[in-house]
Amino acid sequence: MTFASRIGPMVPSDPAPLYVQFARLLREAIAGGVLEEGAALPAERDLAIEFGISRITIRKAMAELVEEGLLVRRRGAGTTVSRRIEKSFARISSFSEDMIARGRSPSSSWISRAAGLVMPEEAMQLGLSPGAPVLRFHRVRHADEIPMALEFSTIPGWCLPGIEDVTDSLYTALDATGHRPTRALQRLRAVPVLGNHARLLGIDPGSPGLLIERCGFLRDGRAVEFTQSFYRGDAYDFVAELTDL
Repeated sequence: MTFASRIGPMVPSDPAPLYVQFARLLREAIAGGVLEEGAALPAERDLAIEFGISRITIRKAMAELVEEGLLVRRRGAGTTVSRRIEKSFARISSFSEDMIARGRSPSSSWISRAAGLVMPEEAMQLGLSPGAPVLRFHRVRHADEIPMALEFSTIPGWCLPGIEDVTDSLYTALDATGHRPTRALQRLRAVPVLGNHARLLGIDPGSPGLLIERCGFLRDGRAVEFTQSFYRGDAYDFVAELTDL
């Protein structure tokens, strides 16, 4: 079965620009489940031949869907249908727990793990005095081996015996010592992913992203976590349930 027979042909009588028509075909195929999450698209050259349009037209249509978060482009790996993940704000959960709950396989690539002294912003968020010891955990978070987020976590030194205690999940390590957060304050804002952050996530510099700052607390009110996470805007939807109560 050809790709055109799967998603439908171009319509010569359609007055819309060719890239708009092709983008519409792809968008409808994704929405209708014809193109499933993670499905690889043929090369631009092959699509241009099959649909009888230029590679520039193909590229422009795909760029539009990448911007919408429906397609993902990775250097050396081609273009695939986005595998979006919904993250709920209704409960405190770790990245690993979120991925496992969605049938994904979580993993991490360490950027750095280090003990040090608290910095001013960390001290303000964690309520620590100047010079207090902290543990920092910086890593790339993956789902099914695809980079999804950058995570920069700082916790007070008294929460864990040492940096080696965190292997896969920070929350699992904190739970083992009785210091897992029971409530958290989070702030989310849209940001462009730049420089080294974009390189680590395998996306183009300037791509849209989401920055979440989380401060986690114990039941007694002590802060035990300050995390800044940069999520790929093309892979995550954040969902919150609202009521009138």
